Amino acid sequence: MSVNTAPVDLYRHGLRLLLDKDIPAWVDLWDENGILEFPFAPEGWPKRLEGKAAVAEYMRGYPDRIDLHDFPYVEIHRSTAPQTIVVEMRGVGRLVATDSPFDMSYIAVVTVRNGLITRYRDYWNPLAVQDPAVDFLGSER
Repeated sequence: MSVNTAPVDLYRHGLRLLLDKDIPAWVDLWDENGILEFPFAPEGWPKRLEGKAAVAEYMRGYPDRIDLHDFPYVEIHRSTAPQTIVVEMRGVGRLVATDSPFDMSYIAVVTVRNGLITRYRDYWNPLAVQDPAVDFLGSER
């Protein structure tokens, strides 16, 4: 990706990398000082990750926990700020630990500068994970 990569194109490329389970390449889409936020994270889950290294650590092992199969619904909205997009999407697959279905709807607000993600607010629904004993993202709880 280049410095001139549009936020929409960068985001779609990132989804492909997640489906390909290429987490290092997905992390490479991040600015060194990028911020990943989870405004609806339940107690004990991270609410904010600061820096590319923190994002990499959080995503390390993601394919060992969630086997993503598809994003059957992705709608990307451009905002009045050219570097920021709002994404409505749904990811489906399975939770590896339990072999149970994974079906999550998201809304994300993503800002890209110089071809890299600088801020990503991930509004996922923690209630969609039915079994509280299953730590599907490997977060420290």
